[in-house]
Amino acid sequence: MNDFNLQIIYDSRMEYLYGLLLTLKLVGTCLILGVVLAIGLALLRCSRNPWVSKPVWAFTYYMRGTPMLIQLFIVYNGFAGLEWVQEQWAAENPLILPFREPYFCALFTFTLNTAAYTTEIFAGAMKNIAYGEIEAARAIGMSWFTMVRRIVLPSALRRSIPAYSNEVIFMLQGSSIASAVTLVDLTGAGRNVYSKYYAPFEGFIAAGVIYLILTFLLLGLFRLAEKRWLAYLAPRKH
Repeated sequence: MNDFNLQIIYDSRMEYLYGLLLTLKLVGTCLILGVVLAIGLALLRCSRNPWVSKPVWAFTYYMRGTPMLIQLFIVYNGFAGLEWVQEQWAAENPLILPFREPYFCALFTFTLNTAAYTTEIFAGAMKNIAYGEIEAARAIGMSWFTMVRRIVLPSALRRSIPAYSNEVIFMLQGSSIASAVTLVDLTGAGRNVYSKYYAPFEGFIAAGVIYLILTFLLLGLFRLAEKRWLAYLAPRKH
């Protein structure tokens, strides 16, 4: 058995760099889009009207209850097998055409997946807002939109930081399945190094170390965010 060869990792540094950039782009974009979707869906999820809340519940239940890899295969491989989709591709429908690209399929899947988890996080935080805050907002004549904008969302988003930090970490690590649809992300870069040099340890350990570094950086950023926006919830020091 050959010794661990750092030279292989050094020679493949550009491969890992491009993989890192693709991972950051994919994860960053899906998280931003996911939060935007989740805010609206969380408000619907908290509705007392079952015709409004139940469809959102069904969406989050499915997305959280099935593996993200299966969801990705359904979008990437399943849609391509539908005759209607193929006809739209032939007609160059601008709304359907992007599903031919593996990057868009991965982005679409990851966005819906993280939106489902984030919706439940935000909805839970909204439901736990002290009712006295809502009553006070109504007492001074705030409209529903103003109350949501100035009371509900700021409070819910702050309280969601600890739980949402876990979702960001899970999304970062879960994005490694993007290599299953031919994208060369960090995991794909490790696979390419393995194929090129027949060095599985060097290829995948290097990718794992980069994921680990990214995870610690994200954890540090969220710790700072918690100190900044959740300081008022910390126990008082005597």
